Amino acid sequence: MLPGWERSVKRDGGRKLGVVVNLEGGKGREPSIEPLTRLVSGDLDRVNATILEFMQSPVQLIPQLAGHLIAAGGKRLRPMLTLGAAAMCGYRGDRHVRLAACVEFIHTATLLHDDVVDESALRRGQESANAVWGNQASVLVGDFLFSRSFQLMVSDGSLKVLGILSHASAVIAEGEVQQLMTTNDTETSETAYLEVIRCKTAQLFAAAAQIGAVVAERPAAEEEALEAFGLNLGIAFQLVDDVLDYSAREAELGKTVGDDFREGKITLPVILAYRRGDDDERAFWTRCLGELEQTEDDLSRAQSLMSQHGTLDDTIARARHYASIARDALGIFPDGPAKAALIEVADFCVNRAY
Repeated sequence: MLPGWERSVKRDGGRKLGVVVNLEGGKGREPSIEPLTRLVSGDLDRVNATILEFMQSPVQLIPQLAGHLIAAGGKRLRPMLTLGAAAMCGYRGDRHVRLAACVEFIHTATLLHDDVVDESALRRGQESANAVWGNQASVLVGDFLFSRSFQLMVSDGSLKVLGILSHASAVIAEGEVQQLMTTNDTETSETAYLEVIRCKTAQLFAAAAQIGAVVAERPAAEEEALEAFGLNLGIAFQLVDDVLDYSAREAELGKTVGDDFREGKITLPVILAYRRGDDDERAFWTRCLGELEQTEDDLSRAQSLMSQHGTLDDTIARARHYASIARDALGIFPDGPAKAALIEVADFCVNRAY
């Protein structure tokens, strides 16, 4: 049993969210997000139009700064989970479009705040908003986007939807504070790390998928299945992101490789390398991440130690397990294009590591 595994598999009251199945399936092509993109393309166009509408303001800096980040692209994965889940549940109305835009506003607001906290200079391959306009403007526009997300929640008229998304927003903030507390702490446990990514990343995935069933008025079992799908998909997604920070080329990743290292973030590849290293290696990690005393060659040595101890491969293995749980959670739904597209997203999230 992986450390922190039981916690990720079970939620409130000990409800079981899924079991492990084999992710290694024979496919004739690389897993892709494109089937889901094609499936929801019409609705996604409406989501993008809603985003443009609701980020407008007479205060010119607001649409200018928000538009800078939104125009930088991104896969729109989280709102597409809402659209894909609604499609799989047979929903035929319009509520999912505004709620998907709401999900994207929450995500975008957290990115603006994250970049300030992390002092990031790049976001998706271009200058971050805080690098262009400064920290104060980025924080305040992030607050504006959070406010817009709540306007969209309220306009939906469902207290249940409001409860799910407002809870997710609170948990994300808790996760960000938890990560701040573990930054520079090389004694951080794998369990503590998994709790951080469950909160800061996976909770919004879970909420995005769950509300697809809520708007379709599906049974509680289907809501819980989609929540489990999103939660475990989000954990897998973040695990792979943490691997990419030490292994991907800058052009592919959209940010400078080694950002987590330079910021002293304690991610699973680091935790495993620290635990498996000798005293000299642990002193290296403490100096570089705990004390942020780094030389030009330290990132290269960190990557070498991770390779030596197999920590990137083992992190990917954990991501594969969580993606397997996500796939299995969809087992209660009938086969069809939407289900197949969502399952392929789970494969895609892990395959990004290769």
